[in-house]
Amino acid sequence: MNDPKNIMNSDKAPEAVGLYPHARKVGGLLFLSGVGPRKKGSKQIPGVTLNEAGDIVAYDIEAQCHAVFENVRFILEDAGSSWDKLVDVTVFLTNIKDDFAIYNKVYAQYFKENQPCRTTVEVNALPTPIAIELKCVAEV
Repeated sequence: MNDPKNIMNSDKAPEAVGLYPHARKVGGLLFLSGVGPRKKGSKQIPGVTLNEAGDIVAYDIEAQCHAVFENVRFILEDAGSSWDKLVDVTVFLTNIKDDFAIYNKVYAQYFKENQPCRTTVEVNALPTPIAIELKCVAEV
C-alpha cells in the first residue's frame, strides 16, 4: 500500500479511472482522491442500469451511497486511518434536487459518531456513470 512518495492504493477499492492514487499521505493527513461507488475488478455500479450506449436509464442513489462509503472505508483502513479520523468530506452529486434527501439520510447513518466538515455540491457529470463521488481528508 505505501511507497516512498506516500502514495497509497487499496487492494479492496475499485481501480482508479485515471493516473492517480487512491490516497496520499502528507504529514499527519491522508488525502483521498475522488471515490465512487464502483465495485473492485469490474465496471459494475451498484443500483445503476445502463442502456446499450452506456447511458444511465435508472439508478438507486441509496445503493450508490452505501457503496461509496464502503469504498472510502476500504481506502482509509488500508492506508492506516479509519472512518472516525475523517475531518473533511466533499460530496459531488449529479442530481442534488432529487437525491439530496436520500443521500443526507444515509450519510447521517454513517456519520452519527464522527461528524467531519462537509460540503455538498451538484456537478453536471462525473467521469463514469455514477451519481455520487466523495473527496475526503482524514488524520493518519
